[in-house]
Amino acid sequence: MAYDHDISRCDEAVFLAEVRAFLAKALTPDLRKAGRRTLGVHSDISACRTWHRRLFNQGWIAPAWPAAWGGAGWSSRRKFLFDRECALNDAPVLFAGGLRSLGPLLIEMGTPAQQAKYLIPILSGDDLWAQAFSEPGAGSDLARIATRAVRDGEDYVIDGAKIWTTGAHLANRLFAIVRTSDEARPQQGLTFLLIDLPAPGLTISPIITIDGEHELNALFFDGIRVPVANRVGEEGEGWAVAKRLMQMARSNNTPSALVRRVFQRARAAALSTEGLEPGLRRRLAEAELDLLAFEQTELSAMPEGVPRPGDQTTPSMLKLLGSELHQRVAELAMEITGPARLPALGAFHDEDGDLADGARATAKHFATRAASIYSGTSETQRNVMAGAILRG
Repeated sequence: MAYDHDISRCDEAVFLAEVRAFLAKALTPDLRKAGRRTLGVHSDISACRTWHRRLFNQGWIAPAWPAAWGGAGWSSRRKFLFDRECALNDAPVLFAGGLRSLGPLLIEMGTPAQQAKYLIPILSGDDLWAQAFSEPGAGSDLARIATRAVRDGEDYVIDGAKIWTTGAHLANRLFAIVRTSDEARPQQGLTFLLIDLPAPGLTISPIITIDGEHELNALFFDGIRVPVANRVGEEGEGWAVAKRLMQMARSNNTPSALVRRVFQRARAAALSTEGLEPGLRRRLAEAELDLLAFEQTELSAMPEGVPRPGDQTTPSMLKLLGSELHQRVAELAMEITGPARLPALGAFHDEDGDLADGARATAKHFATRAASIYSGTSETQRNVMAGAILRG
């Protein structure tokens, strides 16, 4: 196994001991329960906030951020080890769009005023960010965005609609792409804006997904005003800004640690099932091998922990591998629970027992169906990779 240049076997053992001691103290039973019951991209929001604050106080909330910007400055190996330990110990999954993508984007491309206003609240957990990209007529094809922003003095006035906006009902900030002009090429004329919530004229409408959860929303903009100072990059350069953000998002929205959480549930169900069908045992072993391979791919593909500017291929590869493996393992976990997976999802909230385990496995399977759609469909990722190959 390859190790980062900055962590020897001895140092790794010391680091893991420190992480495990912290997790044993900081992860209370209620936080572990919230972690185990996570269906979507984040755990129960109350548990998220508690866990976020504890990591912030420890100095570990942003492992991949440079230390100069308040992060831990860890290597990719240290971050991988930490994320894996969190998964093995059922830590809550953070509401982390600001940590994973917007924060690093602002470090690279934000103005000093934007960095001063937004980075510390991202780290502390005071600000939660939602991404408003997709539209009813523009899903993975962001070039077709039609939500319009018109300059009015020192403000933009926005009208239009967004859809599939994860966590907008919980967030107090949005980052969005809007159209500020009509150009010959649809990728031109887009602008990237930061929107503070609540915003007069913005309506948030819930979307209940097949797993019964409220995680997604439709947004309707009716003349909301956003200061020009909240623009990232120049007017009309939003495509380039969004591409960089999507590099970051695709590289870490389905990491191996997230897949390992589901694999643990599948293995636990297999160990508690007498006479498990041999084909399921074989598939479980194959899934574990694929997960181990994905972990090593994740480590070797991004040794610095973030994708290099301009590298669209690596994030697409990691997103494709992670999301499709996530779906496969979740489906396998549901199959292993056997007849217990058939009852109504209402059993999800029972404390324990076969019916509750089966309901949770089924709900998780339903939840992961979107994994190969969000942040760009699997077809989109394959097109990006194929384009890179054809260009040599």
